[in-house]
Amino acid sequence: MAERLVGKAAPDFTMEIVSGDGKDFGKVSLSDYRGKWLVLFFYPLDFTFVCPTEITALSDAYGQFKVLDAEVLGASTDSIHSHKAWLTTPKDSNGLGNINFPLASDITKKVANDYGILIEEEGIALRGLFIIDPEGELKYQVVNHNDVGRSVEETIRVLQALQSGGLCAMNWKPGDKNL
Repeated sequence: MAERLVGKAAPDFTMEIVSGDGKDFGKVSLSDYRGKWLVLFFYPLDFTFVCPTEITALSDAYGQFKVLDAEVLGASTDSIHSHKAWLTTPKDSNGLGNINFPLASDITKKVANDYGILIEEEGIALRGLFIIDPEGELKYQVVNHNDVGRSVEETIRVLQALQSGGLCAMNWKPGDKNL
């Protein structure tokens, strides 16, 4: 049976990243996000079909995440060099184009394994999305089959609900009363 992650300290990580414009490389750790909310999401592979729809939608909504004092970090088991190639390839050539947040390389597959979303026999991650609070506690996770994309609107709604500080009923929206 898989270990429960929600309500516990998020598994620590350090991964290499490429900036959203594909120009700069660096490293990022969970501790870099202390004091902010983090939306960490995994996708299966660069140069695929569903992944760019999610990544582009999250990038388009980046301003909404910033207003909520949240950062976004995408990750896959591809290398930073694959990420760079995808970010710098034009969209009409199956590229991703520039985005508003970095992409991390979990080439060792350790982080996907620690978060319980690694498909070992394929060496790729499921579509896992995690919201981590400013103190490093994992507050939310959703894992989809790789054929199905996630909802940016639902991610933002859940982030707002978590930040509301109260008990939120089903379909809670900003402005609704907490229980």
